Amino acid sequence: MRRLFFAALAATCFVTCARAQSNAPGPLATPSGELQFARVDRDFVGMLDKEVFDRFDANTLTHFDDVGNVDHAVTRTLVQTDSGPVLYDFRHHPPLVQRSGKRMTVKRVFWQGDEVVMQSSQGWFRFKNGVLTKLQSSTTTYH
Repeated sequence: MRRLFFAALAATCFVTCARAQSNAPGPLATPSGELQFARVDRDFVGMLDKEVFDRFDANTLTHFDDVGNVDHAVTRTLVQTDSGPVLYDFRHHPPLVQRSGKRMTVKRVFWQGDEVVMQSSQGWFRFKNGVLTKLQSSTTTYH
């Protein structure tokens, strides 16, 4: 019974460190304005205050959000596209759009300072300042 309790506790602690993925089209509050995703023809568009700021191809909408502590606004989001993950940073106006340039399916995302650490079927990657790096084993703890 004690093992089961510790296993459940460990799983709960781990899950709270990662941001859950979402398929919600919005609206979502951001520091740059109200974010909304919409399907236009075969693509999706990202809109801030009903103005298109990006267009991407994807079969379904999947994004991972970094939510601010004080006002619960989405400060950054990583969007899964057919050409690879795209990072939107809403702390800038207009928002900063960074494309990873590597096709992969993202499973989990951890936000650490100005970097995004993501797990995919191809391993672990860090995306920082527009540069995608495959990670090797590390002693760094991400939460």
